[in-house]
Amino acid sequence: MLTRMKYTEKLAARINATHSALCVGLDPRPEGNDLKGADVWLRKVVQETSPYAAAYKPNIAYFEAMGSRGVQLLADLLPEIPPEIPVILDVKRGDIGETQKYYAKAYFEQMQVDAVTLNPFMGYDSLAPFLNTPGKGLYLLAVTSNGGAADIERQRLIDGRKVYQLVGDMVERARREGAVSDVGLVVGLTNADERLFQELPDAPLLIPGLGAQGGELSVLSGSSHTTPTLINVSRGILYKNPEMSFADKAKMYADQIRQALAL
Repeated sequence: MLTRMKYTEKLAARINATHSALCVGLDPRPEGNDLKGADVWLRKVVQETSPYAAAYKPNIAYFEAMGSRGVQLLADLLPEIPPEIPVILDVKRGDIGETQKYYAKAYFEQMQVDAVTLNPFMGYDSLAPFLNTPGKGLYLLAVTSNGGAADIERQRLIDGRKVYQLVGDMVERARREGAVSDVGLVVGLTNADERLFQELPDAPLLIPGLGAQGGELSVLSGSSHTTPTLINVSRGILYKNPEMSFADKAKMYADQIRQALAL
């Protein structure tokens, strides 16, 4: 029987092949709900950035905002992404187990994406439907890139630890209990520092906040993580510096990230 490649193995293979840890965000904002134009635009983004992309991250909110045709737009786009490039669907779902079971079915079975983002704050049991699918991954929100991360995620507990360390504990529990899916963490570059990386387990990291949000790659120098790390750029590639091609912007960010991570 063939053994399916683990998500982290597929991701590591892509990073090694491209010497890039750039995750390209796909966040369409069509003017006048022009879905045909959005379809052409997204395919152009993928075509131009694929040589530099370690992964793609469509944010489902931008597609859902266009209604059922927008969801179909995403469904039609996914097969156009080269199969060797992992796709992380940014959904940030978090609900009771029965509901999560159907989210997992939608994303892993129907859309067949490689990984998803999840909100873990309803507890470990809300992750269970996503934990046992071969070849898949999930990224738990630990420290997000927005200012509101200070409201909950970075709050100090009575034992001196931070709330985000409870999320790290879920990663370690998944390992202890033999989860089949790979479990990683979302850590926003704008709220990260050397101490934070030391306080989280060595797990796959999805790091937003570079580019339009103003995050600095220098904070990664304190990370000793050995598992695959992805740095996401969405607006910086899609909408900033329109005089540059998507390919040139992707190459620019990939080069910056390569230097910061010493790939």
